[in-house]
Amino acid sequence: MRWNTLKVFRDRNAGLYLGGVVVSGFGDTAMSLAAGIWVKTLTGSSSLAALVGFCVWLPTFAGPVIGTVADRVRRRPLLVATNLVLAAVMTAPLLVRSEDQVWLLFAVLTLVGVGMVLTDAAETALVAAAVPDELRGDFNGLVLTAMESTKLLAPLAGASLFIAFGGPTVALLDAATFVLAAVAFRLIRVREAVPAARVGRAWTAEAAEGARYLRRHPTLRPLVVTSGTTMMLAGISSTATYALLDAGLHRSPAFAGVLTSVQGLGSVVSGLAAGALMRRTSVRTFSTAGLALFALGVLARATPWTPVVLGSSLAIGLGLPCPLIAALTAVQRHTPSELLGRVAATAGTLMYAPTGIALLLGTGMVAGLDYRVQLLAAGMSGLAATAVLTVTGRTTRTKAPAGTRPANETQEA
Repeated sequence: MRWNTLKVFRDRNAGLYLGGVVVSGFGDTAMSLAAGIWVKTLTGSSSLAALVGFCVWLPTFAGPVIGTVADRVRRRPLLVATNLVLAAVMTAPLLVRSEDQVWLLFAVLTLVGVGMVLTDAAETALVAAAVPDELRGDFNGLVLTAMESTKLLAPLAGASLFIAFGGPTVALLDAATFVLAAVAFRLIRVREAVPAARVGRAWTAEAAEGARYLRRHPTLRPLVVTSGTTMMLAGISSTATYALLDAGLHRSPAFAGVLTSVQGLGSVVSGLAAGALMRRTSVRTFSTAGLALFALGVLARATPWTPVVLGSSLAIGLGLPCPLIAALTAVQRHTPSELLGRVAATAGTLMYAPTGIALLLGTGMVAGLDYRVQLLAAGMSGLAATAVLTVTGRTTRTKAPAGTRPANETQEA
């Protein structure tokens, strides 16, 4: 396999973008954890502390509408401005001193969630213009790898800073990372045409246009559905972790950290290999294989034996990123520039919004069912989805008109 990892790092635009995303993601992850601790400390309420994550996640549902902004203006200036605005917003938590002011944290984190949806859409569109096509698979894999790596370090940094200096210090850290991200995006060299004016067009109509394009595209639709399915099943299965440790492995809750680290290792390997694998096979096959590997890993977790569970965590880590990387790469490759913000945001909603619903569903299941039932249900659903994707993929190729083949079949079908 041909690996382009070093080429990505040598590409000026790719390196700057990667740095901006990693720095901003580190600050957001640290702040999300610290905000939960902050709310719990001020109010004593676990439910209010849990509401912190919900505030960040909620704007995902408005992705198709928020993403419309990324198609109305040039993406690089939008990213710079949005990150600077978020940096200013993150100074508001400095005013929080008592339980009565906790609402300010919820408002700030909701605004951060809106900003994350907007920047994700703009970043996806900017990458399509700034990073060469042959590097995008490797690049998207590296971005995911880097973000997974920050999730291992940022929570510890956020908790440590909160304990040592308090919540305002973590908020200032997050604000500083937004400023650094704005600088990184400002330094990216890219030529962007000014989007055509859309006088008189309703935002809802423009948002629907992106959703309609995604729904009708034979390559993008199954890839986005696969990603959403994988994330939903991941949410359902992850809620069984502590029941698995207690009733299956008879381990302390702290052992969840070991499982998370092993899964993170798998995600790092998968992200680094993504570009090379997608050049060797089709993007759809790469996505389907990832879902299958993830499903087998979930099923293996139902075995109450520590070595098998550790191996299953590695398999989950290896498989879970594949559908996400495949869908993101395909969206960048198959979507016209004037629609890319809306299509990317709509894809993000379909891929990530089910996770929150799945977490609620999984929490209910683990309260009333044996954890193995939950894992078997998630794993078998994943394998069933794999079978459907495999069969429908063959059907699509079989039904192609005589003398033609699906666009970029050798790489994307």
